[in-house]
Amino acid sequence: MFRSVLGWILALVGATAAVLSPFHTWYDGRPGRDYRIGDLFGGITDSEAGIAGSILLPFAFAALLTLAGLLLRSRLMVALAGVVVLGFTVLWMVRVGQARGGLTVDSEGTGLDIGVPLAFGGGVLLLLAAAVMLGRGQRRRRVDGDKHRRHEPEHDYEHEHGYDRDYPPHERAPEEGAEQPFPWRPGPGGPGGPGGPDDRPPPPDHRYR
Repeated sequence: MFRSVLGWILALVGATAAVLSPFHTWYDGRPGRDYRIGDLFGGITDSEAGIAGSILLPFAFAALLTLAGLLLRSRLMVALAGVVVLGFTVLWMVRVGQARGGLTVDSEGTGLDIGVPLAFGGGVLLLLAAAVMLGRGQRRRRVDGDKHRRHEPEHDYEHEHGYDRDYPPHERAPEEGAEQPFPWRPGPGGPGGPGGPDDRPPPPDHRYR
């Protein structure tokens, strides 16, 4: 829960910083929204750009990509937004350095200004948010292994109900015509249960016929 909230905060702050950066001064008193996207690939010129064709466009796209990634819980989309912001910022720095013969930083407003750190920091925060936030389907691992597993008691139904496996087998009744020294009686496991009465008459004795 904490990682998800922290990821959301970092992503929103990073996207906000990236979108606001073109409205601030980037270099030599020139705002970032005055730089055309085509100048980043063909070389920096002094011509001003409209908002739709300025460097603001990829940063706005990165902000929308960040919102979609947060709603869909997609770490890849948030990380891609950070790469877009950092990529265009670094590309701008390379092109300006080529046009100016190098980049300078001074306190008189003739070098790099607040807009560049905002854009660069916004991209870094987006990458950090993608690393911190929990993605869709990602589950927390249990540290204590089998601690949370359910252990069901094993029931020994035979001992619980008093079943005995050592009962002697039932005695078979003698066949007709066999000699019997004593009248036949069923064993302990016969009718009536162990030790119970036997109501059946004994088999006939053929010795006195």
